[in-house]
Amino acid sequence: MGLVTGLTWTIAALAGVRLLSHWLSGGDRAKITRFPAAVVFSHPTLAVSALACWVAALITGNRALAWLAFGGLAAAALLGFVMFTRWLGAGRHGRGGAGLPVLAVTLHGLAGVATFALVLLAASAARVF
Repeated sequence: MGLVTGLTWTIAALAGVRLLSHWLSGGDRAKITRFPAAVVFSHPTLAVSALACWVAALITGNRALAWLAFGGLAAAALLGFVMFTRWLGAGRHGRGGAGLPVLAVTLHGLAGVATFALVLLAASAARVF
C-alpha cells in the first residue's frame, strides 16, 4: 500500500508542478483567481514535507512518521481545497476558471484525494509497508 500511495502522490505532485508553473508564469490568465502567494507556496511546501515524512515512514516502518505525514498532508489538502473553491468561485463570475488548465486541476485533485485516503489507511494499519 505504501508504494501505491507513493504513485498517487507522484501523480498529484506532477500535476501540481504543472499548476504551479502556470501560476508562476504570470500574466492576466494566471492571476484571474487571485490566489494569495502564501497559500500557493504553503500548499506544496506542506505536501513535500509530508512526502518526506512518508518516505521516512516507509524506510523505518515508524507509524509516528506515517501519522506526521498524514497531518502535513491534511493541512496541505485544506489549503488545496481553499484554492479549489476560489478557482470555482472565480469561474462562477464569468472571468475565472479559464486561467488554469482544467485537466491538471482535475488530475491533481483526484490524485490528492486518493493519496489522502491511502495515507490515512496505511497510517491506521499495523505496518506502513
